[in-house]
Amino acid sequence: MTDSPPPPAARSGFRYLLGQRDFRLIWFAQIAAQLADKFLMFSLIILAYRVSGANTGVAITLLAYTLPAVAIAPLAGVFADRHNRKGLMVWTNLIRAVLIALIPVASLVPALRGEYVHLLVLTFAFSAVGQLFSPAEAAAIPTVISKEALITANSMVLGTMVITLVLGAPLAPIVSRVEIYAPYWIATGLFLAAAGLIAWARIPNPERIQHAGERHPFEQLALELREGMAVLTSSPVLLLAFAELALAVLVMFMMFTLAPGYVTRVLGVAEQDTYLIVVPATIGTLLSAATLGQLGRRWNRARLLLAALIATGVTLLALAFLPAVLRNFVELQPFTRTFGATASLLLGLEFGMLMIPALSALMEGTDESVRGRVFALLFMVVNGVSAIPVLLGAVLSDVLGPDRVIGSLGLLLAAAGVFTAGYARRVFATAKPPRPAAGPQHRQIPPA
Repeated sequence: MTDSPPPPAARSGFRYLLGQRDFRLIWFAQIAAQLADKFLMFSLIILAYRVSGANTGVAITLLAYTLPAVAIAPLAGVFADRHNRKGLMVWTNLIRAVLIALIPVASLVPALRGEYVHLLVLTFAFSAVGQLFSPAEAAAIPTVISKEALITANSMVLGTMVITLVLGAPLAPIVSRVEIYAPYWIATGLFLAAAGLIAWARIPNPERIQHAGERHPFEQLALELREGMAVLTSSPVLLLAFAELALAVLVMFMMFTLAPGYVTRVLGVAEQDTYLIVVPATIGTLLSAATLGQLGRRWNRARLLLAALIATGVTLLALAFLPAVLRNFVELQPFTRTFGATASLLLGLEFGMLMIPALSALMEGTDESVRGRVFALLFMVVNGVSAIPVLLGAVLSDVLGPDRVIGSLGLLLAAAGVFTAGYARRVFATAKPPRPAAGPQHRQIPPA
């Protein structure tokens, strides 16, 4: 008698995923690469200010860091679908390690010590190369795990992004105080470790799509990019999931950008106390990821997304206006900080409830042959959305006040949830079952 396959519940939890060798290696590599990336991002802010001596230099550096995500991400998705994803992930990590190491090496050249242009060039090149990693990773994960485990895998991926962001923010300045270039050597080692971990993973190659006739390479890239866009626009479920993800990231980056002004002008504490907002929101997101990883498949996805969208809007409205109300009552003034922390915790929970189910719907609804292109479009939009609050958040806060900016965003989110509720229910109710993802149960993975 042959053993029956394990039930779906046995192939969807954290224990199942951690028992999958190839996913475990990819996840560990993501941890190393994400931490290295965050080390670089926050260290560049410090170094750019020291070299340029102006906040304008910091802004230009951040622009060099984010611009490739908008301009190159779609082409990166095409590469992820046309080439060996394992090779792409290995080489992107190796190249990024070399580029980061060049930053402290350049400081040894007397002619470059006081210069700033080479820092911008290396930052742009680093970010451009890094655009190949994310779509390749997103397209590779469904090929090494079961379809039932996608929502748990996304919980782990999101948790990794949040944890590395929170760790990178304080650790990079601390290490920089010891030696200004120390974070770059640490990041170099982390990228080398990530490359080694991916090299050990067994990741199936994508199926190649043959096109009739010979085309110019850029024409072929444009054609395949249009194919990815066509897949996205052909499905209301994919479009809805895409919009939910963009909104979730917008909320997160707007709050990170507005947090210093909010704690000083609304909560009435020092700007160094931004942790009152950031830490509870991070804890909430991790709790959301852990809960969805174990119980997410039991809940109706449409109701979960709509409830999270409306709740996020209501929480933002509360963050914007209730502290001013509390200050009018002497007996309630001591609870202003507690309220801000509690509301931020709820916001983190709601962010996870928005992003994880939407990310899973996007993975389940795309075929392996075009998944890289779809996720490249996602990363392009996500980075474009996140660049808006980074560049304009301070201006909006100075003109309107952080409470009004947050309140306006909350009103828009709550209204969007209310007015799209009926449409979202119909979309998920009439959605066709997703095609089976190519995974271990569908194909034999060759040995490494």
